[in-house]
Amino acid sequence: MPHIMEILGKTRVVVSNGKVVEVGEPRIQWCPIFEKVRGIKEITPDIVRENMEFRIKDFGLFTEDRKLDMDVFVGFGASEIMMSALSRDLLDTTVTVCDGAGTVITNNPSLVQGMGARISGLIETEPIHTTIDGIEKRGGIVLDPSTASIDPVGGVLRACTIGYRRIAATVIDPATAKQLREIEAEHDLDLLIIGAHTTGISRDDAEQLARYLDIITGCASQNVRNVLKPLAQVGTAVPLFAITQKGKELLLERAKDVSSPILINTMPLPVLPAQKQPRELV
Repeated sequence: MPHIMEILGKTRVVVSNGKVVEVGEPRIQWCPIFEKVRGIKEITPDIVRENMEFRIKDFGLFTEDRKLDMDVFVGFGASEIMMSALSRDLLDTTVTVCDGAGTVITNNPSLVQGMGARISGLIETEPIHTTIDGIEKRGGIVLDPSTASIDPVGGVLRACTIGYRRIAATVIDPATAKQLREIEAEHDLDLLIIGAHTTGISRDDAEQLARYLDIITGCASQNVRNVLKPLAQVGTAVPLFAITQKGKELLLERAKDVSSPILINTMPLPVLPAQKQPRELV
């Protein structure tokens, strides 16, 4: 089974044996984050291939050389928010994903960051034993080491059986988010659900996600921007939105750990300067 990830405008990329074997068509042409970080002015299949090859070489994505100790990539990303929340004892554990391991349960803040800082939409992966060993040595629990399955629901249920109650989980679809809320009620949990990888989702999916999530990434989604009435927002180009009070509090907790100056102001949200948005929103 190959590894499949969607990156840079939700472009489907297939990696096998450490080599890029397939690159799809990008959904967008320009992302402000990747121009700022990597100098990419136009997203094309060749650029996507180069970026994936860079990730493989730079930190061992989808290989046995995967680095699990990573610096902060953006000030306010999903992994950064969970890292800060764990460090401040606002969560018991997290349920996220990692290439080469699938769903992972961990309360180690640096491991959450190391796994999630520089990966995009992980669609499918296969077990890489050095990665799994590295995660376990850092206190992580791989849900299914034999298959590296991606299963947020299974991850939350496993975390629950261990005894964790305040759990953060990342999801990419409303059906999973809805199921997690049902589990939360059934098992008397306190879930923080973060929605990611939203580029190209339908208006109906955006509305459903808004019903179940605490925090959502804007990515290059027109529908997320149109549907949401957030309580808090960080960033204006590829923004992160807090939908609930719990989500708002976690964004503000993360702000305490950001070293650069921060402006806090009150105004109608979302704030989306047209010249800063990914092009074209889908």
